[in-house]
Amino acid sequence: MRCFITGTDTGVGKTYVSALLVRALRAKGLDAVGMKPLCCGARDDALALHAANDEAIPLNDVNPVWLRTPAAPYTASLVENRPIDLALIRSTCARIAVEHESIVVEGIGGWRVPIARGYDVGDFAVELGLPVIIVVANRLGALNHTLLTYESVTSRKLKCAGLIVNHAVSAQEDVAALTNLGVLEDLFQIPVLYEIAHGQRELVL
Repeated sequence: MRCFITGTDTGVGKTYVSALLVRALRAKGLDAVGMKPLCCGARDDALALHAANDEAIPLNDVNPVWLRTPAAPYTASLVENRPIDLALIRSTCARIAVEHESIVVEGIGGWRVPIARGYDVGDFAVELGLPVIIVVANRLGALNHTLLTYESVTSRKLKCAGLIVNHAVSAQEDVAALTNLGVLEDLFQIPVLYEIAHGQRELVL
């Protein structure tokens, strides 16, 4: 499997889902690694993927560019007066893709988060050309956010492999949480690949 993981927003559980996916692939004997090419703020997401990889690649390959400011990459680069090294990101991703059978690349924030002037997460995904999986936080607002993200992904001529609906963002089961999955499948015909339950620690492929 080779895929790009995006989300309907920040804080929807992209890293949680990506790590589960990498662990599941490795458990099946596949040479799978996860990457978070760009981190802003704490480096916890990259560390989680590094652990899920069983440290098969160095942390600086999991996450070649790290800005300390907890903001969108473009904003963080302005605050730190540090242009984002896109060449390093591109070369590292290309090398890891050649060296490993399966690769899970996690984006940062949502689909349209700006990385540099005139260049956002979606543009980076287009460069990679991988099928896109959208992580959906199962909460109020998920339907609108999912449809907008899906339409933006497919408008760039990328394949959307499907959705992973993440119930782990909240233990609360309100009307939206109980009905989102059915509505997504019924109205939008976007395949739901997996559901992640609250507290789930492994994924069965």
